[in-house]
Amino acid sequence: MTDSRIPTTRLGDDGPEVGVQGLGCMGMSFGYGPSDADQSRATLERALELGVTLYDTADAYGAGENERFLAPFVRAHRDELVIATKFALSIPPDDPTRRVIRNDAPYVRDAVEASLKRLDVDVIDLYYMHRRDVNVPIEETVGVMAELVREGKVKHLGLSEVTADELRAAQAVHPIAALQSEWSLFSRDIERQVVPAARELGVTVVPYSPLGRGFLTGSFANADTDLTADDFRRQQPRFTGANAEANAALLAPLRSVADAHGATPGQIALAWVHQQARVHDLPLVPIPGTRKPGRVEENTAATAIVLTDEELALLEPIADRVAGDRYADMSFTSAGRE
Repeated sequence: MTDSRIPTTRLGDDGPEVGVQGLGCMGMSFGYGPSDADQSRATLERALELGVTLYDTADAYGAGENERFLAPFVRAHRDELVIATKFALSIPPDDPTRRVIRNDAPYVRDAVEASLKRLDVDVIDLYYMHRRDVNVPIEETVGVMAELVREGKVKHLGLSEVTADELRAAQAVHPIAALQSEWSLFSRDIERQVVPAARELGVTVVPYSPLGRGFLTGSFANADTDLTADDFRRQQPRFTGANAEANAALLAPLRSVADAHGATPGQIALAWVHQQARVHDLPLVPIPGTRKPGRVEENTAATAIVLTDEELALLEPIADRVAGDRYADMSFTSAGRE
């Protein structure tokens, strides 16, 4: 593995320049079972050495714990990286296991102050609306977010899991630098309407879970038997029971392409996502998550892999054959509202 840095691209028309691959940090504190803090810190540092400059977190990841975990790293490299965090998933005081979607102005203002404090920064580089509260006009929410920009608390705005129409309505209020949504060989629903809208508006797409939450790497085959009880993937329909068995069978062409390149299945899955920038003619910055320095090296190396048209055609049918939805409740995704 060489230490050559990955290429860069821009978030939106006027946003910051970042490495073409970011790092999803959620799993370092939340969602994927036990983690090793020292190894996670080494992962952050190794990613930066390789040109990864967009680091993604959210206030909902471990009830703020992930933001606190990242704070020392962000402080140490403040001028070298772009820190992105999110609001919208409120935790009711009487039930810490629940999440309630809130986009109202008082909540947004409370959330940004809490994130600034946990991250120990004066300004958040990229602030996302994590999920859409359909009871609050998106123009109102983005209007409040725009006020945060004018007040110097936030530099750039992002949205997550919004529809094409919601993206257009938001862009009419304030420029949106980044649109985050799930996008992988297993999850391609945003290609129908959201991706064309992002291209039209000059919004960079930030695919989360580009490795199908690890399933595309072959790191697990069935969440029921292969993952710890506190791993949230055990709650996702496509990774359990008969769905998992059916979906594991879809990985054969991925492994075949990987063998041809002397690469791992995960690298080919990431290379496919990166290649969608050319296919759909728009910038994108996938944010695969990992807690291991070696995996960061593997993932960034995928930016140099170019798939042939024949290989793309071989991988094309996979998404249409996937069994099970991305979430048990799809109502809070863009696909659930289109």
